[in-house]
Amino acid sequence: MSVIEIRNLSFTYEGSSEPVFDGVSFIIDSNWKLGFVGRNGKGKTTLLKILLGECEYSGSLISSEVFQYFPRIIPEEKWDSTADELIEEAYPGRESWRILAEIDKLGMDAELMYRPYRTLSFGERTRIQLATLFSGDNEFLLIDEPTNHLDEETKEQIKKYLNSKKGFILVSHDRDVLDACTDHTLALNRSSIDVCKGNFSSWYENKEKRDHDEAVRNEALLREIKQLEASARKTREHADSIESKKIGFDPVKDHDRSIATRSYLGAKSKTLQSRVGSMLERQSRDIEEKKGLLKDIEKISDLKLLPKQFRAGSIVRAKDMSIAYDGRIICRGIDFEIKSGDRVLLKGRNGSGKSSIIKALLKQSRRYEDPVLKKETENLSYEGELYLAPSAVISYCSQDTSFMKGTPAEYAEQNGIDKTLLFTILRKLDLERSLFESDIREFSEGQKKKTAIAASLSQSADLYIWDEPLNYIDIYSRMQIEKLLNTYKPTMLFVEHDSCFEEKIATLTVKTETVL
Repeated sequence: MSVIEIRNLSFTYEGSSEPVFDGVSFIIDSNWKLGFVGRNGKGKTTLLKILLGECEYSGSLISSEVFQYFPRIIPEEKWDSTADELIEEAYPGRESWRILAEIDKLGMDAELMYRPYRTLSFGERTRIQLATLFSGDNEFLLIDEPTNHLDEETKEQIKKYLNSKKGFILVSHDRDVLDACTDHTLALNRSSIDVCKGNFSSWYENKEKRDHDEAVRNEALLREIKQLEASARKTREHADSIESKKIGFDPVKDHDRSIATRSYLGAKSKTLQSRVGSMLERQSRDIEEKKGLLKDIEKISDLKLLPKQFRAGSIVRAKDMSIAYDGRIICRGIDFEIKSGDRVLLKGRNGSGKSSIIKALLKQSRRYEDPVLKKETENLSYEGELYLAPSAVISYCSQDTSFMKGTPAEYAEQNGIDKTLLFTILRKLDLERSLFESDIREFSEGQKKKTAIAASLSQSADLYIWDEPLNYIDIYSRMQIEKLLNTYKPTMLFVEHDSCFEEKIATLTVKTETVL
């Protein structure tokens, strides 16, 4: 057992005036299973890079641990190599038998190690990388969102596997994963860092209580600040009044004054100005000190939505439908119906046709003029019944953000979205105002997904179709979106692997099965 100690850590990105970290200090134990949470853009990945030695910073990092990071990006030109060959290149000296033992614990066949990397599914690549990392000795693992894009079965395997391990930091926005796999929590708040015992739910329960107490204190502080500001204003006005009287006078209005009083008023004004200066300086310090106590409460603003009310029966109907790509059937026997107010969850393993059902539906809509969608669906076909009400207005949020470009204002104009409404939603989702002038391609993945969701919410629609909308989205924003959907009850068809979100939002679940 050893400790990892951060002392007085400060870090600011080049060209930015706002520090990511400012004099931060904390200690963690290398045996912990540490969940790492915080808003998008608040520094989670940056801290991991600092631990890896990839960022220059001020302060000190004291640790004897060797840090390893997940996921490792494998360049596509190497995908024809086997996983075994790639591991030997990236981690020379790793013992194959130990990796195979870890792969078995993850419910995988050892044969996958000897197949070309490009033939492996996303979930298989994830599990092989985790098995490789945990096969090492004396390493502390930095695991960055391992369950994004994974189906429920694969996610369950990874949850059980991580729960049996120790000695890692797990960055995740999935509450269920954090609760299942961690015993301590590292939380980036607005102006501080918490390190505490317990999983996410226990930390969040304590934070809600603490925030409530802080809110009561803040109300009192705000009253004190107003009183201090009023007192400072009166002091300043009184001093200015005395100062104005020392120079000249009107013998009619100021009948009680004479030339002889001028020196007296000047001396009095000088003395008073000196006192006022000290008093105002002290009051300013008090005001700023008290304002500094108001910075750490996490405010989750309510979002609004104006869904249309479709009143013409079924919006969508699928009956005995099968879907194929390039003539190969990937799912069959799909039956469901969507009426106004339904929120339908498509659920199944990766590759079982969930996104393909969505794309087949979009292919019938007016959105088919979208060149990105046309390219994605050019080899897609289906048989059976798939009905979409001709008059239905659809708002779509894709799981892919690679096509997004331009500033948020330019993106709004390209997609016929109200810019002001988009900006309002983005601010409520905690996107920094400074990013409004940046190209979306420079955003983090979480910031891109927030922009995609905000764009969808900016549209009044009969049917909202969302394909894995929550990947990379922070926990607070997930809660905001859950509250929004349960308040306004829009009609939805969606794919999502966050079990907490599924339970709170779905009114109907449609299961898809992989065709072997």
